[in-house]
Amino acid sequence: MVINSFHIIAIVGLLAIISGTFMVSMKKSIRRKYTYPLLILGGICLEIYSIHINDLIFIILQGVFIISSIYGLIKINERHKNK
Repeated sequence: MVINSFHIIAIVGLLAIISGTFMVSMKKSIRRKYTYPLLILGGICLEIYSIHINDLIFIILQGVFIISSIYGLIKINERHKNK
């Protein structure tokens, strides 16, 4: 089995999403700094992979995931600015 660059991108995406998911229960400062950026990075990597494999459902799913992660990052930063 040959591992191409798209498989490596997918693996990085999975590892980023798994790491970000474990960090969700940590303090807000850690979530703001690391969790959402990891989720966004993982979503983008998996979006690239899903485009590569041409899976429409997965492309849509990852698009929604990226948008919701960006929204979460914006909301947590807005709350931090208001304090």
